[in-house]
Amino acid sequence: MVNMKDPQYDLSILIPARNEMFLGATILDILKNIEGKTEIIVVLDGFKPDPPLAPDPRLLLIYNPESVGQRAATNQAAKLSKAKYVMKVDAHCAFDKGFDVKMISEMHDDWTMAPLMRNLHAFDWVCPDGHRRYQGPSGPCQTCGKETTRDVVWIPKESPKSVSYCFDSTPHFQYFGEFSKRPEGQGDVTPSMSLQGSCFMLTREKYWELDICDENFGSWGSQGIEVAAKTWLSGGSVMVNHKTWYAHMFRTQGGDFSFPYPISGRDQDKAKKYARDLFFNNKWPLQKRPLSWLVEKFWPVKGWSDEDLTSLKTNTFAFSDKETPAIKSEEVEPTEKESQSENTKTLTKGIIYYSDSQLPDNIAIPVRDNLQKISDEMHIPIVSATLKKLKFGAKSIYFPSLKRGYPAMFKQIMAALEHSESDIIYFCEHDVLYSPTHFEFTPPDRNTFYYNQNVWYLRLSDGHALHYDVNQLSGLCGYRDELYTHFKERYERVMAEGFSRKMGFEPMTHHRIAWKHLYNLGTWKSRIPNIDIRHDGNLTATRWFKSQFRNQKLLKGWKKSKTKIYGWGKTADLVQKFK
Repeated sequence: MVNMKDPQYDLSILIPARNEMFLGATILDILKNIEGKTEIIVVLDGFKPDPPLAPDPRLLLIYNPESVGQRAATNQAAKLSKAKYVMKVDAHCAFDKGFDVKMISEMHDDWTMAPLMRNLHAFDWVCPDGHRRYQGPSGPCQTCGKETTRDVVWIPKESPKSVSYCFDSTPHFQYFGEFSKRPEGQGDVTPSMSLQGSCFMLTREKYWELDICDENFGSWGSQGIEVAAKTWLSGGSVMVNHKTWYAHMFRTQGGDFSFPYPISGRDQDKAKKYARDLFFNNKWPLQKRPLSWLVEKFWPVKGWSDEDLTSLKTNTFAFSDKETPAIKSEEVEPTEKESQSENTKTLTKGIIYYSDSQLPDNIAIPVRDNLQKISDEMHIPIVSATLKKLKFGAKSIYFPSLKRGYPAMFKQIMAALEHSESDIIYFCEHDVLYSPTHFEFTPPDRNTFYYNQNVWYLRLSDGHALHYDVNQLSGLCGYRDELYTHFKERYERVMAEGFSRKMGFEPMTHHRIAWKHLYNLGTWKSRIPNIDIRHDGNLTATRWFKSQFRNQKLLKGWKKSKTKIYGWGKTADLVQKFK
């Protein structure tokens, strides 16, 4: 143990750590962002970080030659604290500036509080050609097959933002975005039925009084349920502070990107059964309220039926004997719809995909596969609208009677917008290869339509590539309601008057039409470009030479390449994808 003088701290941050490669980054992030009298107490539970952690007077390290488990290690750290408050934190998190003082300023002595939770994009896998793969298990590049190395980026993602949690009648952890849309779920500090478990704060006195990390639960599992149930049932409150945040890295993909502590389905089920007996049967000796009180307080609750609540109130609750699948507990990465924004509700993201269904499979299938992978990894649902039946995305709409053309395209877009349930929409076309970084952008203004200008045209015939700063429909992003209003007006005008070039394809890029509903125009550039594939069947032609443009002022950022595109590698390899 590192000896350290004991200054008076207001907050002790407790970090149990085993086989944590990002422990050093987490500690540096905390030290950079704390603004109050805060210390960090780390338990190195059966491992020593390599390279060693840099010393700091605010950092205390405890080393266990053999692992004692996550709950026991957290208790070890808590025993060394003399601060008023303790905050348990996972060893792979990033934090808001001044998060410690923002949390303390809102605290009550009978509360357990968590900051708003974001997802942490900690690293990418990168090959020598520059192909990037979002954090996950190690392995060769999925594009070119070459060896990859880890590139730490440490980006707290803007969305989703999680502020409300519950547990179902199993009991199993759930994100509870529905509650955040209710009046009682809105404001700067809001109640939550349960917690996620990777970050929570309470007084040190309450930590020990409530036995907040009961080692009878086992090393890991049901911690958010344990902490929340003990707080609520003893007469306290569980709250989420929207004024500050932390970002948590989720490891849900298995392989060598899994949990630092060994976790089995049997251990998780043991923790779940212990929670069942303790709370559902009202056996916890410190409780002043029955669990039915908590369920009714947040009613209706995700995963609870009227029959479940009735059984709970009569204390004759019957549990299912089904085993819980391994690694399906608190460590579940939130999707857009399971969380909310810092103000009122989640700003969910969605994709609309529209196609005339005439693109050859050698182009259409790789584009869809790429888009589906992005949808799966970033939890962005796709609504597809096509002229032939195609099962693609969360919802699929098709129009077999429509003929290819501009009216059909506008109707497809309008229909996809109408069927999407997301707040923010990305327009995606059938012959554009999208970068995952395209979907990191969140439009800051509802009344502005934004275009991603970081796009390269790729000519399939010879691999020639061209870029200039262009606003095009395939790079459009905005809020669904406003986009739907515009495209409904656009479609109705086309049906009444016919399509005119004055109208154009990209909303708000010129002012040759007097639209009833006017919006602003904005632009952004993703970190890695999108690839607009130019082939024999494009609806619009491509101009490859400056002399083909009447307005030379439009050609900002003009660049050509016959060999590589940043972030995608060799153009020859890209062309090969579509052979």
